[in-house]
Amino acid sequence: MITLWPQILIGLTAAVMLLFRDWRITFSALLLNYLGLAAFLVQQQFVAPDLNLFGLELSSLVLVKLITGLAVTLILTVTALTFSRDYGLENLDEFGLSELRRAARAAQRQRANESFQPGDYVVPFWAGVLALVASVALPYIYAIGPSVAVDFVWYWLALTGILTIALAGDILKIGLGLLLCVSSIDLLYTALVSSPAASGLNVIPLTLLSLFNVLLALAVAYLSGLLYGRLKTLELAELYRQR
Repeated sequence: MITLWPQILIGLTAAVMLLFRDWRITFSALLLNYLGLAAFLVQQQFVAPDLNLFGLELSSLVLVKLITGLAVTLILTVTALTFSRDYGLENLDEFGLSELRRAARAAQRQRANESFQPGDYVVPFWAGVLALVASVALPYIYAIGPSVAVDFVWYWLALTGILTIALAGDILKIGLGLLLCVSSIDLLYTALVSSPAASGLNVIPLTLLSLFNVLLALAVAYLSGLLYGRLKTLELAELYRQR
């Protein structure tokens, strides 16, 4: 019996990544999103199971997706933890320490003033509503995948990914949007090449897509390090102020 919980999990977690700013919330949603995608692949049976893990029949493709999701989330989490704390304070002079204390006080005041401002969620919320309407309508207007469920999921991932990039306030949020877009392309490719009229799944492109997810997460980590090393923050607004 086909259930809707994988689609619901994918939809909710992508919406969370679009709406929220706290990386602790969005990175948890990212991991659950990969879990939902793996469950969706199992449900759609794009690839026949070829592994038996603890009595559970899985395909190697699903296992690769799960490992990829875990690796990507771990890379981004370590990046966020690394650049949300200060190191090497003993090597700073008095001027450097005073600047750090001033920046810490300013950041604390900013967090206190912006702990929860409903106005910050208005644009992401309505953007998500428009993306949902489009994702429901497009499978009937311009169907590409082999089923309505596949079209809804990949349209939703692509649209929320693009909107997340457009509304991002820091480089980690941009990385989340890019990862959603790549997941959308990955799912659509898997669905199309596994259809009866297609040539069939090829392990090399699927492996390269999974590897691209990891490389993208590493690129986001590297760019985060460059930005933090220059501005001591990952906020894109600070980059524009420096110009």
